[in-house]
Amino acid sequence: MRKQYWWILIIYILMQLSGLAGLPLLYAIGITNKVASVEGFVIWSLLSFAAALIPILILSNRIKEYPFPTSEKSAPLVAIGWIFFGVFLSFFVQAAASAIEVNLLKVDPNSENTTQLVEVAKSFPVFFLVFTIIGPILEEIVFRQVIFGSLYTRFNFLISVLISSFIFGIVHGELEHLLIYTSMGATFAFLYVKTKRLIVPIATHVAMNTFAAVVMLFSDKLEELQKNLQHIFLC
Repeated sequence: MRKQYWWILIIYILMQLSGLAGLPLLYAIGITNKVASVEGFVIWSLLSFAAALIPILILSNRIKEYPFPTSEKSAPLVAIGWIFFGVFLSFFVQAAASAIEVNLLKVDPNSENTTQLVEVAKSFPVFFLVFTIIGPILEEIVFRQVIFGSLYTRFNFLISVLISSFIFGIVHGELEHLLIYTSMGATFAFLYVKTKRLIVPIATHVAMNTFAAVVMLFSDKLEELQKNLQHIFLC
């Protein structure tokens, strides 16, 4: 694995763990009135995600020729077409995975993770930036460009996508919905390989999370629509 990849992984892991020190710090300097506060969680999430995004984007850009050289990348207009197709494909895959979970595995179709994030964002709208834009960008760089990309240089697509997508699912912390998260990871990896452009799965991921957030945010007014779209998750 390239050294830039290792740095990306290290920065991402540090970002995920930074709250252990960051939340007490916010309390110590008087920004929050208690260590475990929603306000502190929002503030630190914004700070840590933004701080991680900048160096990760720089490192990602330095290795943009890897694992796919520019000569193999889809033309810009073709890539845009794949983004639109990717959104519809993602909806279909997520719906199919949700149907399997509900009907065969008897899993509750609602995502506690998605619900909690949206509830926080209702009180602090700026938090939407974390899980609709910054989060998906970081995840696609880490899980598709770095993890999947590294595996794909050594193994075939099936092995690479199974391993990277399984890790993607585990990291989301909802093991009961592992099938959905893994299938979405596989879908994003497929889009990455077909176009050789990371922007395609990034844009698709952003669109999916934004749509899911909007549906949950306006659930009171769109109750009937929400019932029909319970399989939509923030990835």
